[in-house]
Amino acid sequence: MTAIPPAGGPMGPGVLSRIADLRAWIFLVLLLIFFETWANVAYGVTFIGNTYNLQSIGIFATAPLLLALGQTFVIISAGIDLSVGFTMGLAAVVSAHVANLGMSHFGLNPLLAMLLGLLSGIAVAFIPGLVNGWLIARLRVPPFIGTLGMYGIARGAAFLIAGGMTVPVSNEWFAYIGNGRIYGVPILVIIAVVVIFLMHYLLSQTKFGQHTYALGASRVAAVRSGINVGGLTMRIYLLAAVCAGLAGALYSARFTAGAAQAGEPLLLSSIAAVVIGGASLFGGSGTIAGTVAGALVIAVIEYGLVFINVEPFWQFIAVGVVIIISVLVDQSQRKLLGGRQDD
Repeated sequence: MTAIPPAGGPMGPGVLSRIADLRAWIFLVLLLIFFETWANVAYGVTFIGNTYNLQSIGIFATAPLLLALGQTFVIISAGIDLSVGFTMGLAAVVSAHVANLGMSHFGLNPLLAMLLGLLSGIAVAFIPGLVNGWLIARLRVPPFIGTLGMYGIARGAAFLIAGGMTVPVSNEWFAYIGNGRIYGVPILVIIAVVVIFLMHYLLSQTKFGQHTYALGASRVAAVRSGINVGGLTMRIYLLAAVCAGLAGALYSARFTAGAAQAGEPLLLSSIAAVVIGGASLFGGSGTIAGTVAGALVIAVIEYGLVFINVEPFWQFIAVGVVIIISVLVDQSQRKLLGGRQDD
């Protein structure tokens, strides 16, 4: 009797599914190979082997990655948060103001003023997060609409607090946090790595993470299993806002200035990183490791195109192509798994 090959072809659906799960890392490797080859052929130098390039990619990735880490939980829960960009901007402006006030009005030394500024940026982000969670969990406002409304509120508040201007920070400790290095590794990258491990633990090793997956897979099933869906939703959007607040405070540290529009161009990058990393916009799937890979893909594209002297506008096209390919892979993977389950 002739054996019937598995539905996924000679490699089998399981192997194809695992390859699809690793698509972000495959994209990343291919991009690195491309830019390394270009650098060797065109300039006779190395791209990957240059420490400065690797550090720059890490710094490029930090802010959108922090936004994407919080966005990962939201998207896994079958939601979306459009307000994180201006929540980041609001945090950047507030942290800059508080750091300045701490030194000029309260006589704090620069270190304490810097810490107060960072904490205030994170704290102010609680407000948009709580409002988003309340609208979505209690009033059942669709996440797209609720967070879009908060997008406008946070945007207006950030510009009002900033007075329509960029808020400079005169604090050497802020500059050190944003631009300093420890044993050659940028402090921003070290902070991002710590947050990555914390978020990975939270998503993969706690009930909060398990319940987030359950909510995204089926809200009805989550309710029937006894999960406090309202409270869970509140915590998810609060977590996303806190990540945005940290990103905003670190933005002020990196540029020693708070800008209301700091996170505006990073909103789509945060969503793209999660999608490229393998999360489904329908909810129920996604990993922190995938989001990290997605953020690195975007950062490599952005920095790599500058490195090879290509107009930066091409980065939008390149990222868009990667997003479309990733979504197509996700759809194909779902059909493949669906076929397996039906059999």
